[in-house]
Amino acid sequence: MAKNKFHEGAGPSQRQLRVGETVRRALSDVLARGDVHDTDLNRLSITVGEVRISPDLKIATAYVLPLGGEGQDEVLKLLARNKNELRRQVAKKLTLKFSPDLRFQLDRTFDRMDDTRRMLNQDVVRRDADAPDDDAADSAPDQ
Repeated sequence: MAKNKFHEGAGPSQRQLRVGETVRRALSDVLARGDVHDTDLNRLSITVGEVRISPDLKIATAYVLPLGGEGQDEVLKLLARNKNELRRQVAKKLTLKFSPDLRFQLDRTFDRMDDTRRMLNQDVVRRDADAPDDDAADSAPDQ
């Protein structure tokens, strides 16, 4: 197999990002419209924050969170139970040769943002951030 000459990094390629966003929009649309024949899943409001695609575009990992964050384990079980139907519904909206296998994980982005805010609001961190930077004044060129 030929090596990709244009992408040499640890992160996802442009194609992976584009396909991931397309899958995210299609999955969000399917979940919002209630196209799945499962009343338990249709009664929930689920946010699809991100979809990451494997380099071969065969596996899509969707990071989801129920509205309000309540019943996270239940949402993962319902999505896993309806994964094949969701895959079919998403495939109808895509123009890919193969429909990626869907996997679901909880989106922890909001938890990390809260932790970062909490850390930045600590007195010690605020004091360090507000202190004048002596090193910057010393390294400024003399005029």
